Amino acid sequence: MPNRRNLFFFYKETEELREKVEPLKELASKYDFHVVDDPKDASIIASIGGDGSFLQAVRKTGFREDCLYVGISTGELGFYCDFHIDNLPEMVENILSEGIEVRRYPTIEVNVNDESSFFCLNECTIRSSIIKTLVMNVHVEDFHFETFRGDGLIVSTPTGSTAYSKSVSGAVVDPKLACMQVSEIASLNNNHYRTLGSPFLLSDERTLSLEVVQDGNDYPIIGIDNEALSIQHAKKLTIRIPDKRIKTVKLKDNSFWHKVQRSFL
Repeated sequence: MPNRRNLFFFYKETEELREKVEPLKELASKYDFHVVDDPKDASIIASIGGDGSFLQAVRKTGFREDCLYVGISTGELGFYCDFHIDNLPEMVENILSEGIEVRRYPTIEVNVNDESSFFCLNECTIRSSIIKTLVMNVHVEDFHFETFRGDGLIVSTPTGSTAYSKSVSGAVVDPKLACMQVSEIASLNNNHYRTLGSPFLLSDERTLSLEVVQDGNDYPIIGIDNEALSIQHAKKLTIRIPDKRIKTVKLKDNSFWHKVQRSFL
């Protein structure tokens, strides 16, 4: 078990970021944190960048449940980044005054072709890779709910509801709800084809299955957060909400709804 004060910094190796990270390392040492070179030895993993860097940090370090993830922004504050790299005194003050708290965010697990499983913190997308509609049979548990025709589907977590899902008119979902949201990308609805035409939520007790109809558009693109999977011939995706939760540090006066207001209102 890593020392509880072992700290790993995750960031893109550029000269600009290296210069910004050095003061953070000095500050960490000053307050008795031990900076480690291997994330496996860390109890705290701090991403430097933006929300995309945070997602990469969680993914590249294996969605660990035994450590805290901290987002430190180099630009605008995001949904996963509560601290700014240019405001070190405020960061220290909040840590020392216990002005921070731990939040546990739900994930979704995606199994492809009953073989490989992947975790997501934001969303899983499956979409057409050619200029032709993608056809999928959508099952909730064992119930055939609909046959989707369109550009694709987005299955998002509550924290991911403010990202790609929102851009296709998905709802913003409170992260205290353990659920997943299914949103359509350019569905085809006419006298011959019909989908629900609106996003819908599934509880953590449900399993969603997406079966790709083999009609010539057999190589959809599968996105896991901000990465594309190399799996090309995806016939079936089984998606559920596992018990796995990602622990992240946030400011007490900067809730999810504070962030929604700041970002969109």
